[in-house]
Amino acid sequence: MSRYAAIDIGTNSVLLLVAERDAHGRWQAVSERAEITRLGKGVDRARALSPEAIEATLEVVGRFAAEARALGARDLAISATSAARDASNGAGFLDGVEDRAQVAAQILSGDEEARLSFASALADFGGKSPLVAIDIGGGSTEFIFGDAAGAISFRKSFDVGSVRMTERFLAGDPPSPDELARLAAFLRETFAPLPRPVAGARVVGVAGTVTTVCAVARTIEPYDATLVHGAELTRAEIEATVSRLAHLPSVLRRTLPGLQPKRADVIVAGGVILQLALERLDASTVTVSDRGLRWGLLADRFGNAP
Repeated sequence: MSRYAAIDIGTNSVLLLVAERDAHGRWQAVSERAEITRLGKGVDRARALSPEAIEATLEVVGRFAAEARALGARDLAISATSAARDASNGAGFLDGVEDRAQVAAQILSGDEEARLSFASALADFGGKSPLVAIDIGGGSTEFIFGDAAGAISFRKSFDVGSVRMTERFLAGDPPSPDELARLAAFLRETFAPLPRPVAGARVVGVAGTVTTVCAVARTIEPYDATLVHGAELTRAEIEATVSRLAHLPSVLRRTLPGLQPKRADVIVAGGVILQLALERLDASTVTVSDRGLRWGLLADRFGNAP
C-alpha cells in the first residue's frame, strides 16, 4: 500500500502523520508524532516570528520530513496556520521549511484551516447527525457547522488561541481571578456572533487543548489515543478540570498526569476557550477528536493519489 504524510505547523506545536489506506479506502496511521516548538511565541505583540522559534520549528520539520520518507511516504504535504499567517516574516519562514523539508509548504487561510479540520471530524463522527467542530489552536480557534452529510453551513476563524490568550490576558502564575474574568468576558464578546447549533447537533473538539483537558480529567498517563479519541466530556468535567488547572502554578501543573509539561503554561487559557465555546453553543458535552487538521490535509491532498 502507498504511504503519504502530512505535517501541520501550528502556533504551539508541529504534528506529523504518516498513513496508508486500508482495503476499504480508509486512512490508517503508520506513525504520528508531535513536538511543541511554540512558533507563535510573541507573535500577537510583535507580529513577527522570532529567530529562536523559527529555528526550533524548522529543526523539527526537517526531522519529521526525514522520518516520513524513511517510513516510505511517497509524498508529503505541509501546512502552516495562525502564527505564520499573522507574522510579517511568514513567507520567509516558508522558504526555510522548503529548504529543510525539500517540499513546498503553504500558509492556510482561517477558512481553509476550518474546512480541513471539519473534514477530519466528519470522517470519524459524521453521517448520523449535524456536526459542529471546534478547533482550538495556539493562535486561532475555528468553528464549523455542517449537516450529517458534510455540507458546511457556517465557518468562522477567530484570533483566539491558547498561546495568544495566555500572552494577552494571563500574566499571573497562577492567573488571578481578575485575569480569568477579563479573559472570559473577552471570549463571550468574541463568540457572540456564533449561531446556535440546530437541535441534535454533535459538538466535536479538535486539537491539543481538548485532548489535554480530556487526558487530565480522566488521568490518562501515559497518553493513549485510543482512550482519548471519541471520549465524551461533559461541561461539568471540563469546568472542574480547568478550575483545578487555573489554581495551580505552572510548576505544579507540569506534574499532573495527562499533561505534557510544555503545555503547562498555556493550557488554562485553552481550557477557558473550550469552556466559553461550549457555553456559547449551549452544549452539555463535547466529543474529543485526537485527529485534526493533519488528517484533513492528508485526505484533501492525497485522496485521489494511487
